[in-house]
Amino acid sequence: MVMDLTDVALFCSIVAAGSLSAAGRRSGHSPMAVSRRLAALEEELGVRLLHRTTRTIALTADGETFLPLAQSMLDAKAAAVAAFSERHEGLSGVLRVTAPNRIGRALVVPQAVRLMAENPLLHVDLILSDSIVDIAAAGIDVALRVATLQASELVAVKLADNPRVLCAAPSYLATHGRPERLVEIDEHTCLTLHAMDGWPFTVGEKPMSKRIGGRLAANSVDTLRGACIAGAGLALLTYWDVARDLDDGTLVAVTLEDAEPELLAIWAVLPTRQHMPARVRTFLEVMKQELAAHIRS
Repeated sequence: MVMDLTDVALFCSIVAAGSLSAAGRRSGHSPMAVSRRLAALEEELGVRLLHRTTRTIALTADGETFLPLAQSMLDAKAAAVAAFSERHEGLSGVLRVTAPNRIGRALVVPQAVRLMAENPLLHVDLILSDSIVDIAAAGIDVALRVATLQASELVAVKLADNPRVLCAAPSYLATHGRPERLVEIDEHTCLTLHAMDGWPFTVGEKPMSKRIGGRLAANSVDTLRGACIAGAGLALLTYWDVARDLDDGTLVAVTLEDAEPELLAIWAVLPTRQHMPARVRTFLEVMKQELAAHIRS
């Protein structure tokens, strides 16, 4: 016998609603009909899924085991329907993305607008934040992150290299000179992020953190970039934060003889690799292409 996914969905609805009657109201079935469908599912599985009274329900041990499997079956069905419908109708549904402010505005927003123009049924929910968003709790499909990733149950896909760049405005360097060695940074004004009390470098093959101090500290990359462009001091930002500024000469990269800034990357972080919707796959492909195009140019 093939398991009826309608009964599986009803079981999940009962658990979410907290009672058979509430699930019945949501689905338009009488409590008796809901009870019969639940009993049919239990008979097919050969286990009891719920302890139930007239007012309350509680998962049995078998019910707790079956619940995530049931949700996975429903997710797989939804993914299959979406995959085949998108062949004919284009991308659809809601693409939920979070990204750092600067990269989000410069790279993600233009690509999101283009995807929506090409796919009238696609909606985009975008959260721009330099803080780390809990993507599982927020229901995010994909998070763009620039960091040294910590071990987790999430899936990470590398999109592009993103090394840190020591940089300054031409006006600052003309007035204060250009540091040539790591120790000479102490003689300069440094622009710092609140969360960083040191700048990460590699000396030889060994990582080290250079303690820095300055007269301006901020909580956002955009603020530091603006202050750096205004000639306030040296800043250690990532390549994709300042790529256009380096290209047009608004900022200048400062290369040290004895140290290199930490090498980072832009990562796409996903809650799972299973049942990835076409809208997420397409977004990742588009972002890889866009980042590669910037590198080539």
